[in-house]
Amino acid sequence: MFEQLILGAIQGIVEWLPISSEGVIFLVNANFFHESNIGSLIETALFLHLGTFLAALVYFRKRVWNLLRSLFKYKTASNENKKILKFLIIATIISGVIGYGLIVLVEESAEFLDVTSSFITLLVGLLLLITAIIQYRAQKKNSGNQKLKGFKDVNPGDGIFLGIVQSLATLPGLSRSGLTVSALLLRKFNDNIALELSFLLSLSIVLGGNIILNLDKFTASPEELAGLITSFVFGLLTIDLLLKLAKRINFAHFVLFFGILTIIAAII
Repeated sequence: MFEQLILGAIQGIVEWLPISSEGVIFLVNANFFHESNIGSLIETALFLHLGTFLAALVYFRKRVWNLLRSLFKYKTASNENKKILKFLIIATIISGVIGYGLIVLVEESAEFLDVTSSFITLLVGLLLLITAIIQYRAQKKNSGNQKLKGFKDVNPGDGIFLGIVQSLATLPGLSRSGLTVSALLLRKFNDNIALELSFLLSLSIVLGGNIILNLDKFTASPEELAGLITSFVFGLLTIDLLLKLAKRINFAHFVLFFGILTIIAAII
């Protein structure tokens, strides 16, 4: 029970920052709770994402409800909502297919590797460095005075690109929000629009991923449910503050430092 409460709280807080919440869950689970089975680590991280999925659903409820109404009344929906729906559907399908393939590849590769907590820590640290580099690149490229795109400018090409990018976040240490927001910034989107599109995109992939990989978890044990509820509560309490914080602070510096520190910890 204690483990799930700790992991749920971490997920509820870290999810809203451009740091890999899955990577942090992997690190804590591997180094403090001595879990080294890659499949179990992925399932636990994905299941806890359901809590923050529900928190994001509550936070973005007006936009989500508006999009759902547009989905069921597509012919009369606004052009902006139609574009957002197409973007979300395309990106979700692509990221789901590629992401599932990556999960299978990682799990099968783990059978031939000596997977220890140090190995997991090193892997997460290296992928955190990649996350930091991508964030630096996106911020530098989007720092000019060029006209930035909004919701009305989203197109299927953005959906394809974001689908590929989001699928890479299956790997622990590659931040889903960090990568997708950075990708949208590279596509010349306004930072506020990029943040909202990123979290709207997370809703469908988290729900779909749990249905495909964690269907048996819907009869979860009391301990797992405790982790899920904790993730939801902490997520709901922190989402507004941390999303605002993520807009103002350059987290690439922190991710870079965290990645280097993680690698050092794995080597020592």
